[in-house]
Amino acid sequence: MKRLLLSTVLVGSALAAASTLPVHAQPTLIAKGLLTGSRAGSYADLSGLTGTLENGVPANLLGGLGSGIAHVSGDRFLALPDRGPNAVSFDSAVDDTVSYINRFHTVKMNLKANTGAGLPFTIEPELESTTLLSSLTPLVYGSGFGLGSIGSGEPKENTRFLHFFTGRSDNFDPSRNSGDPNDARFDTESIRVSNDGLSVFISDEYGPYIYQFLRFGGIRLRTFELPSKYFVTNLSPMGNTEIADNTVGRTANKGMEGLAITPDGRTLVGIMQNALIQDAAAEPNLLRIVTIDIASGRVTHEYAYLLTTGSGVSEIVALNNHEMLVDERDGHGLGDDSKAKVKQVFKIDLQGAVDVGNMDATDAASHAVSKSLFVDLVTVLTNAGFTATQIPAKIEGLAFGPDVQTKGGTMHTLWVANDNDFLQDFDGPNTNPNQFFVVGFTDADLKGSIYVPQERFGFLE
Repeated sequence: MKRLLLSTVLVGSALAAASTLPVHAQPTLIAKGLLTGSRAGSYADLSGLTGTLENGVPANLLGGLGSGIAHVSGDRFLALPDRGPNAVSFDSAVDDTVSYINRFHTVKMNLKANTGAGLPFTIEPELESTTLLSSLTPLVYGSGFGLGSIGSGEPKENTRFLHFFTGRSDNFDPSRNSGDPNDARFDTESIRVSNDGLSVFISDEYGPYIYQFLRFGGIRLRTFELPSKYFVTNLSPMGNTEIADNTVGRTANKGMEGLAITPDGRTLVGIMQNALIQDAAAEPNLLRIVTIDIASGRVTHEYAYLLTTGSGVSEIVALNNHEMLVDERDGHGLGDDSKAKVKQVFKIDLQGAVDVGNMDATDAASHAVSKSLFVDLVTVLTNAGFTATQIPAKIEGLAFGPDVQTKGGTMHTLWVANDNDFLQDFDGPNTNPNQFFVVGFTDADLKGSIYVPQERFGFLE
């Protein structure tokens, strides 16, 4: 507890009275930064892995950091890549996925008041550590049989006691549905930290799964079971085949993209990226939200969310114990060689919302949660000098961070990150590094809602 308080005091004192931003400003960009390397080298993480993956990419490649981010304390965050560098052509029989070991990174942002020109604050993201995700019990890996010469999907780093999760799409048991927790395949998309700082919760797209891991060590502690309607029964290493061969379950590669934890630390809130297969024909814009009681592990409610203009949802973060911010986006922008259009964050309220767990798509859609626009990130970034082609296509990570002090008063911070699909090395206008954007907002910007920071206690550094 003393370490947490000290960290908070140090960050707060370092940021005092740096900016002339007015207290009633609209949400605005107050800092931005890149993370392109570590003490291990350029675009190298701190996993200690050596050699290359099946597609020739280094096993320790640093990339895709913005699939999910989570605040730890002070200006320290966790950054989550997804299933790995499958944007590099390899083998279409496994959707170009490789035996990339799932991991998360601990990043110190070094947030400081800017005493010079530019944005009112600066950040210099620094990679502190990389944690690999594993299971103490054996996992199912693909043999590679019938898939040419790609070989087994089991990582060579496995030991008798550590069995690593990977992004390779054939690492599953074909006799079970996609919710089998023994499957090694894991497409990590969102991460949240427990209130005591000792564990993390991660959601994925393959299952969809929600797992709890030790924050220090990365060993899986627990699996949260979702309703069977979220799983597909006919599995394939090719996503399009899974979609075509199933009439019920999550759409391949569009599973549980977002995960929130309420400030009291009692409830997880997961949201699907797109409609379930059984919902899509009647209501293609219907997404389902589930709430899970962490203590019991039970799913407690299911709610409906309707897309506005985005093609899907990438993240959800808890504003307080019943209101959430939802990141809705398209796929346009930097990395897609196009102009960004839709990167919007909506505010929703689950209090009093209708449970749609037993409703079909049509009925569920008629009881969708109310939503209002909180911030348009395209507007925020263009106001800060970005062009529409410079705004990342995959704005995916959202997390609240430390408050900052300006001459106008206190500003809360919303941290935003991009998933660059590990393709940061492109030359020219499409260079797409791992970026972090800090959006400052005030209580007035919440229009009646109250921001409640996540409760913290225990060992968080």
